[in-house]
Amino acid sequence: MKYKFIERDKLKEKPQGELGFGKYYTDYMFEMTYTEDEGWHDKKIRPYGPIEVDPSVMVLHYAQETFEGLKAYKNDGKVYLFRPEMNAKRFQSSNERMCMPKIDTEEFINIIEELVNLERDWIPDSEGASLYIRPFMFASEKNIGVKVANKYTFLVSLSPVGQYYKEGINPVKIYVEDKYIRAAQGGTGFVKCGGNYAASLIAQQRAEEMGYTQVLWLDGKERKYVEEVGSMNAMFLIDDTIYTAPIDGTVLPGVTRDSVIKLLDEFDVKLKEEHFTIDFLIDMIEEGRLKEAFGTGTAAVISPIGELGYKGNSYIINEFKTGDLTKKLYDRLTGIQYGRLEDKYGWRREVKNDHC
Repeated sequence: MKYKFIERDKLKEKPQGELGFGKYYTDYMFEMTYTEDEGWHDKKIRPYGPIEVDPSVMVLHYAQETFEGLKAYKNDGKVYLFRPEMNAKRFQSSNERMCMPKIDTEEFINIIEELVNLERDWIPDSEGASLYIRPFMFASEKNIGVKVANKYTFLVSLSPVGQYYKEGINPVKIYVEDKYIRAAQGGTGFVKCGGNYAASLIAQQRAEEMGYTQVLWLDGKERKYVEEVGSMNAMFLIDDTIYTAPIDGTVLPGVTRDSVIKLLDEFDVKLKEEHFTIDFLIDMIEEGRLKEAFGTGTAAVISPIGELGYKGNSYIINEFKTGDLTKKLYDRLTGIQYGRLEDKYGWRREVKNDHC
């Protein structure tokens, strides 16, 4: 990949101690521009820092933007990506829905590998830490008018991170939202765009005020069918079967979700991808048949759910303990991601150190 490299005058000091999530950023980021007449051009790796935009840039007025999230992992001097081709294809799907230009899968991965390789010294090797990769695109045409933009900017930033939730692999408390909605059929629920997350903030804020970590969303039409958590897909072990909402337009097609489903098959755990109600879920808790619950996502990987709050009542799951299946899935998945376990699925992709 040909690009211009703009060198920093002075490299940053790398953070020490607790990293948190999204608090620190590496020395460099990638940037390129799209116009209808030139396609993608002006490709460069430049110092991480502010980007200048005109007050009338269309993304600020009409929210035409998309993003992705994936990680780079370090183990024994080697650096790995996890299924980046899925992120590339989901990014293409998001851009298609938002009437934005696509980026070829190979180019998407090459850009990320080039930047990650340059910043490989930023990848933390402490337990559970990684380098979070944020590709994003926005309409950068100057125009006050509701239409499809003809100019876009694509960037990739990197951030060394620890655990997404302060609880780590310990259970979290989830609030079931039955007033506001996140997505509806025909909308952008399956798209990774900022509007989906902006719409979720009011419920997230209310949940946090009540002591909950995240929100479990119900369907937009009847507000009774279980969909997903704000930052994760959600799975529930009832008897000997995992129940999870189907990918049919209102739920994000998670990379971790897809990986867990393949591992469930390996572990001989039954799976039902179907619509089921929150009342059914509460009944299963009260009958003692809901054995475990967990969320799946790139940021948190797998996060056990220990409590649901719904209509003023609290429902404890598995005595607020991390379940055996949840822990087994977490260990297997992170073992593959960090290169500690065999990768028979071909999910792991090593980032070669071409700068040696």
